Amino acid sequence: MSNTLENLGPSPAPKVSSVRRVIAASLVGTSLEWYDFFIYGTAAALVFNKLFFPDFDPLVGTLLAFATFAVGFISRPLGGIIFGHYGDRLGRKNVLVVTLLLMGLATFAIGLLPTYGTIGAWAPALLVILRFLQGLGLGGEWGGAVLMTLESGDPERRGLNASWPQVGVPVGLLLANGILSLMGGATSESAFLSWGWRIPFLLSGLLVIVGLVIRLTIAESPLFAETEDSGDKARMPIVEVFRRYPKQVALAIGARVGVDVAFYTFVLFITTYVTTYLDLPKSYALNAVLIAAACQVAFIPIFGHLSDLYGRRPVYLFGAVAAAVWVFVFFRLLDTGNLALIILAAIVALFFHAAMYGPQAAFISEMFPTRVRYTGASMGYQLAGIVGGALAPIISTWLLDTYDSSLAVCAYVVGMLAITVVCVLLAPETSKADLNDDPPEQREPVESGESAESGGSTGSTGSAAKGRHASRHA
Repeated sequence: MSNTLENLGPSPAPKVSSVRRVIAASLVGTSLEWYDFFIYGTAAALVFNKLFFPDFDPLVGTLLAFATFAVGFISRPLGGIIFGHYGDRLGRKNVLVVTLLLMGLATFAIGLLPTYGTIGAWAPALLVILRFLQGLGLGGEWGGAVLMTLESGDPERRGLNASWPQVGVPVGLLLANGILSLMGGATSESAFLSWGWRIPFLLSGLLVIVGLVIRLTIAESPLFAETEDSGDKARMPIVEVFRRYPKQVALAIGARVGVDVAFYTFVLFITTYVTTYLDLPKSYALNAVLIAAACQVAFIPIFGHLSDLYGRRPVYLFGAVAAAVWVFVFFRLLDTGNLALIILAAIVALFFHAAMYGPQAAFISEMFPTRVRYTGASMGYQLAGIVGGALAPIISTWLLDTYDSSLAVCAYVVGMLAITVVCVLLAPETSKADLNDDPPEQREPVESGESAESGGSTGSTGSAAKGRHASRHA
């Protein structure tokens, strides 16, 4: 891994990329990676329970399929650690190329995977391995994509700029559900289970080539380049993060966990609830999520921009409280069985989710200084996925099976959103934070003989970087 990244190496004299070009490259890359990730999640609800766990009751089979889905979340923090380390040491751009390749190849391989009927227990075992690799790639992807936009643009527009990689989530979801919907409508049920489900996975191979061409044309993050020039890079970023910024990591996890649970309830568990519990056509759930995701493409940057105007915390808190109220209405609308009301439920749900997700990238990233920002932001974001997104479909399915009521699922979502509200209230407002240095209360004095490279305070190098950064945007 190290040799691969070293060979990609930072350019000796990187060209200056426009902010729009950097945003476009980050958005395209994250869209493709989330497409890969969501294809798996939707297939887990519709296909994998039948093809990889055929000997179980339908709801239990779905539960087991979601368990393999959760593996991707478990590996994401590991990806955040590994690629965060190299992102803080060797640069954001280089890591993003590797993560895109890893994610794309793992997804393509799932499309070629034999099922349980062909190779028995090896099928779910290989499925778990490939899902692990997917999570590893996505764990490293998010931090790099966000930081490229956050560190390259106008400091007054960080919320908006950093929200664009977040748009990759609904775009990826749109692509995943759209292609699965298309294949489901164009093939019979038997043909879809036989080969139709594989096409969206195999398409990933072509999409990765497009993403690589775009990503290889951008320059490195200016703030990382300044940190590299000043010799202020952290030797062991993960150690420094846990030693100096444990509070920030904990607050980032808490701020994200409720957002994750709400999202996967609104866009993934809806498929299980509508098809298995309400016995409605799967197209109801797929089309509702498809339309809502299309709307969220606009919602996310709007709320990112509002966080620049009014602060990250007020916008974030509005979304969390509103989503906690809406989840009850959400299931009541699903229970009607009316397609128009199901679509309305999904659109409003993702509107409130966007109020949290739009400012989230900047909010979490701004908690950490440049020298460890990739590692710190990735850890906070990805660790939340284990207790949030990874378990949300499993817990929601279990609650529905146990209590035979959506109220139990609502209580679960509200409880996790309450954690998010508390952590956002405890966290400082970051919209005006200086990215070039720690806030005064986080700085440590440089011990005698300790260099910046070994993990001391940013000291004068941070101030120098601040001056260069200020002059660049003057």
